[in-house]
Amino acid sequence: MWRYIIVSIGSGILFGIMDGTINVNPLAQRLNQAYAPILKKSINPIAGIGIDLAYGFIMAAVFVLLYQSLPGQTGIVKGLSFGVTIWFFRVVMSAASTWVMFTVPANTILYNLVADLGEMLALGILYGLTLRPG
Repeated sequence: MWRYIIVSIGSGILFGIMDGTINVNPLAQRLNQAYAPILKKSINPIAGIGIDLAYGFIMAAVFVLLYQSLPGQTGIVKGLSFGVTIWFFRVVMSAASTWVMFTVPANTILYNLVADLGEMLALGILYGLTLRPG
């Protein structure tokens, strides 16, 4: 139980750091100009931290629940397959919806697909190396 709590908090913090890095760097700022008219003028850091921590707990729990059914014989392979699965359901489906509903440059969508794949793989590797059911 303690391992799950520590890994969940760590992954929530890692989630926040990676989200910040992915979204605030100069390339992302330039690519995300399409969203400028609807961006908030300020952010709520407490809410952002809380959301990322909640994601950490939820994703760690889903990993543990799915562990036995994930492809692979080792934790790291299971973590990578989990990362790809989460990337598909979280990122690819959102990118497809964005492409259909909004006028956003293809470069922006591609950047988010690639950057978020790295994020989900990093989290999957963390889970695969540290978490097991039971």
